[in-house]
Amino acid sequence: MTTTTWIIIGAIVLLGLIIISLYNSLIKLKNRVDEAWSDIDVQLKRRYDLIPNLVSTVKGYASHERETLDSVVEARNQAINSQQKNDTKEQAQAENSLSSALKSIFALSESYPDLKANTNFLELQRELSDTENKIQAARRFFNANVRQFNTKIQVFPTNMIAKGLSFTPYEYFEIETAQAENIEVKF
Repeated sequence: MTTTTWIIIGAIVLLGLIIISLYNSLIKLKNRVDEAWSDIDVQLKRRYDLIPNLVSTVKGYASHERETLDSVVEARNQAINSQQKNDTKEQAQAENSLSSALKSIFALSESYPDLKANTNFLELQRELSDTENKIQAARRFFNANVRQFNTKIQVFPTNMIAKGLSFTPYEYFEIETAQAENIEVKF
């Protein structure tokens, strides 16, 4: 074999190793994004489990606030249903609606001193607040991994491999602008 043949074989092997390395890095990042999404699911499940207890506690004190309680239950059900559809954007919207509904139920406690002093309510409120913080942390972790993955599939030379292997960008888990504003409760 001539030197030229060895150079060609070496270049082909080097190109193959580069492709394998880029592919493996894409798979690692994709798995991180999937893991981050799973972390969000765990926290959302925890929130879904806490909400019925919170609603039943509030019902005893604020029975004439049925509309607010029903909106929380409806938002919870929509969030659970959206979780099964595997659509990040739809689930983000449903979760944002649920967060807004939960804000209104906590605002109710300001109008009912007995409810505000109830230990069950306070404990549920604390747990739900802790869960909300964990959800926010999981969202930030997810979005950081999405950013890293999306950047990787968009930069050269990985973009050529990613496109050829049908890697597609993930969507960020974002809050709606209405969610970012304070909720106003009127009686």
